[in-house]
Amino acid sequence: MTSISDTGLTEDGLPLVHRTGRVLLIACGALAREILDLKAANGWDHLDLTCLPAKLHLYPEKITEAVHHAVQQHRAEYDQIFVVYADCGTGGLLQAACNEMGVSMIAGPHCYSFFEGNTVFAGRAEEEFTAFYLTDFLVRQFDAFVVRPMGLDRHPELRDMYFGNYEKLVYQAQTDDPELTEKARACADRLGLAFERRFTGYGDLKSALAGL
Repeated sequence: MTSISDTGLTEDGLPLVHRTGRVLLIACGALAREILDLKAANGWDHLDLTCLPAKLHLYPEKITEAVHHAVQQHRAEYDQIFVVYADCGTGGLLQAACNEMGVSMIAGPHCYSFFEGNTVFAGRAEEEFTAFYLTDFLVRQFDAFVVRPMGLDRHPELRDMYFGNYEKLVYQAQTDDPELTEKARACADRLGLAFERRFTGYGDLKSALAGL
């Protein structure tokens, strides 16, 4: 697998090194490892991957413009482009932009939904509105995406203000990694939440990519 770091995926994304396939995936950097694992496991050599910085999770209003730029940058080089972002807080703007550009994107309101399976996630929505979700990537980058942006490293007393209405942290595990599970449990403890580990694997991500 391509040598990549979580910090690099957070700050810079993953550039397209060279063209080998006929389909380009434009994805969130938080999904890079999972996509590369699926490519390798299934021999999907017709898929190339480039990723935007995962830190756009913190600024969803910037996602649509960034995806639009990436599509325009690479459109002439590929037979097909597939956007591996769900709505991700864009309020439908990303879907509208993809429709206008004539490219498809993965279905779902966010990655927590398609990792769980959009149908399953929707069925649990009424009973889990007080759940806070983390994926493998977000467990590894917990400080970068939760602690520092919310100022909890400087003002830990803000924890109850932010998370007082949550009841549990759900760790959606893409891989069976005991060390990562313990780190996720520590994240729940730090936020004062009950802990649940739910092995989702790749969920709808796998089926979406398999259809390309």
